[in-house]
Amino acid sequence: MRHLILSDIHANLPALDAVLTAARNEWDEVVVLGDLVGYGADPNGVIDCVRSMAPRLVIRGNHDKAACGLDTGEHFNQIARFAARWTEEQLTPDNRRYLRDLPSGPADLDDRLEICHGAPFDEDHYIFDVVDAQRALDARRRPVCVFGHTHVPAIFIAQGTQMSVDVPDGDVLALRLNAGASYLVNPGSVGQPRDGDPRAAFALYDTAGTFTFRRVEYDVAAAQRRIAIAGLPQSLANRLAVGR
Repeated sequence: MRHLILSDIHANLPALDAVLTAARNEWDEVVVLGDLVGYGADPNGVIDCVRSMAPRLVIRGNHDKAACGLDTGEHFNQIARFAARWTEEQLTPDNRRYLRDLPSGPADLDDRLEICHGAPFDEDHYIFDVVDAQRALDARRRPVCVFGHTHVPAIFIAQGTQMSVDVPDGDVLALRLNAGASYLVNPGSVGQPRDGDPRAAFALYDTAGTFTFRRVEYDVAAAQRRIAIAGLPQSLANRLAVGR
């Protein structure tokens, strides 16, 4: 079984469209790690697209919670709060209910893999370093935990008392999952990468035991124009071009 892994789409419909085009015929089921909305100009379009694929698993992210009224967004910066309030005003009643009904992580995909938005011990926690990675590995329930939230692709591998860290770059990286090792895997962000590479990031998980990281170019200028037309802060458009 092949799974398309999407995270942090952030209402960027041109990026999502490019990912789905690039991954056409390469997946059987979709898994979404949260933050369908926030920052971008197409919250309803992204939610409608995700719902149309009937994903195997979808969990909520912190921006999803803020946009549907489950969270105040008090910990957001000013621009993120503005985008969350704008998103809340744009959502159709049905899509607002959809976000409100999304479960929190972690959620199990199969006996090998679970997903969360931030960390298995806290859905809003960021995993950036080996300290947080170790906490997450201690809290996980499956050998592989796939997470998002940071918008930065990453692989933490623990075997025995040793931990290694890898940062995927380039167009494609295939990771073979080995028995006896534990993994924390971040596929990166579809709609707002923050690793200096503006291309949309996603991953493919094959239950035969491989995890493949992918990047794809998309029409950044189109996403920027949509943000400008929507009246969202210009900085949200600017950052798409630099992947920060």
